[in-house]
Amino acid sequence: MNDASKPTLILGGTGKTGRRLAERLTAQGLPVRIGSRSAALAFDWQDKTTWAPALAGVGAVYISYYPDLAVPGAAEAVGAFAELAVERGVTRLVLLSGRGETEAQRAEEMLKASGADWTILRCAWFSQNFSEGFLVESLLEGEVALPIGNVGEPFVDADDIAEAAFVVLTQPGHVGQLYELTGPRLMSFADAVAEIGRAAGRSIRYIRISHAEFTAAVATQQLPAEFVWLINELFTEVLDGRNESLTDGVQRVLGRAPKDFSAYATETAASGIWSN
Repeated sequence: MNDASKPTLILGGTGKTGRRLAERLTAQGLPVRIGSRSAALAFDWQDKTTWAPALAGVGAVYISYYPDLAVPGAAEAVGAFAELAVERGVTRLVLLSGRGETEAQRAEEMLKASGADWTILRCAWFSQNFSEGFLVESLLEGEVALPIGNVGEPFVDADDIAEAAFVVLTQPGHVGQLYELTGPRLMSFADAVAEIGRAAGRSIRYIRISHAEFTAAVATQQLPAEFVWLINELFTEVLDGRNESLTDGVQRVLGRAPKDFSAYATETAASGIWSN
């Protein structure tokens, strides 16, 4: 548990999980400090001079690496940050990690080696990538084309991840624990798109395309270079079946079953984000 009088630094505090974690801590009257390039006290992974000021006076840190731990160099950055945090007396560190990502697993080892009181949340593909990411446009257009066949992915809800982060940061017994967080069932991307279509009351097609076609399509979207690399890495390497298994991580942390994708699809469709 952390000193409740000191803020929790949330790196990636405006992202999918960081924003939700901030909301939960704030709702309980616990202070937070948002770590992002646009924050009042700016934090930038690429500018180490921003790290120490962001750490000053905090009691714990939630580490979400931008744009993703799969990116080359991420592990070294996380390791260097963790060492600085411990050196500055901030030892309670919680890392958002990814399943099946070599660089993410390296970052986990560097976190452990820093001397921190660590907890790792190693997560499956977020359900919210369909509503808070680049796939929204494809869903609106009625056709999602990806280079993935009938591979099962245990989509996990970002609310479950944020709730798990809140629990491990505010309750005892989680130091030195690695929790692998997945949803309750395996689904292909075609299955997920079909469920979204049903929830939204629309016909949305899923098409499997080649890696070359996907790479060419991504190149036309004028995304930042690091995102182009990341999207290709995730869709052509990580989503190859290596994560085709379920875990009990959500149950272990929260004492309940993880949220099912169908509940996510129904709730999100009601917001109108997938409606033309």
